Amino acid sequence: MHAAYNSAMALSPISALSPLDGRYAGRPAALRPLMSEHGYMHKRVQVEVCWFIALSDAGFAEFKPLSPGARTYLPGLVKNFSEADAAAIKEIEKTTNHDVKAVEYWIKSKFEARPELRAASEFVHFACTSEDINNTSHALQLKGAREQVLLPALDGVIAKMREMAHAFADVPMLSRTHGQTASPTTVGKEIANVVVRLAAAREKIAAVKLLGKMNGAVGNYNAHLAAWPAFDWEAFSRKVIETPEPLGTGLTFQPYSIQIEPHDYMAELFDAVARANTILVDWCRDAWGYISRATSSSGCAKARSARRRCRTRSTRSTSRTPRAISGWPTRCSSISRRSCRSRAGSGT
Repeated sequence: MHAAYNSAMALSPISALSPLDGRYAGRPAALRPLMSEHGYMHKRVQVEVCWFIALSDAGFAEFKPLSPGARTYLPGLVKNFSEADAAAIKEIEKTTNHDVKAVEYWIKSKFEARPELRAASEFVHFACTSEDINNTSHALQLKGAREQVLLPALDGVIAKMREMAHAFADVPMLSRTHGQTASPTTVGKEIANVVVRLAAAREKIAAVKLLGKMNGAVGNYNAHLAAWPAFDWEAFSRKVIETPEPLGTGLTFQPYSIQIEPHDYMAELFDAVARANTILVDWCRDAWGYISRATSSSGCAKARSARRRCRTRSTRSTSRTPRAISGWPTRCSSISRRSCRSRAGSGT
């Protein structure tokens, strides 16, 4: 009975396994097109298309330069990638039992009505190992999340808090040290402390270089050199990795790796995000303290009894939720960093 009940459950905020898809589903909505499996498939298609077009320009007699029509059509597969396309790839995966191979077959299926592309279809995924596609796709996902969601969100918080720091610069407040009342300060100065910390953390996040590698099954260009021994495959790979989108990935080239990219940059990025989250958690706790000591108002009724009730509610709305949203990724980043280290130690 329980098994039948569970199998019938549809995904909803109350059936989700993670708070990110449940209680807080609306908060990370902007990340779903980027960090979901749909976003992952989208970036895989992008990397495969970039590699395929670059191969056509490498000067190989077996793969002539693509026509203008093909060069217009191929980026369209990336630009117009839809949920229906992602579902089609998942359907192919039921046969291949391999996610990257399913992406490859999906791209080839899009060549069927185009003789020029169909004739060159075996150059899709040429000399690549799955990790060549996966590591660059992961980096592109993180790049999009950082540029389109994370940094703009932090910039908005910093700008608002800087505005508050100026607005409340002359509002006096009794500060505390060791839990005891101490010398006077101002509300604006205390907010400014947070602004400076958060701005520095934001710059650390923005400065992390996102790396990518496309050097084959063990990182030595073995299959590439077996096909064309005299060709400079490292320079070719660097060009694909570092050329800005859409012709390349716009990432930083990783010249040394085993089968997988070591993911050290991910650990660096997640640590930087964790520091920003820690600052935000600190601010939530401070703001909670100001409200609980009646230093500031949460906008509730002025009556003393109403204020007491409001403090309880404001603790939940202005402190607990932001602390949960900021603290949960910080704890998860520790797990991610350990995962990066364990994965980087494997040659399989």
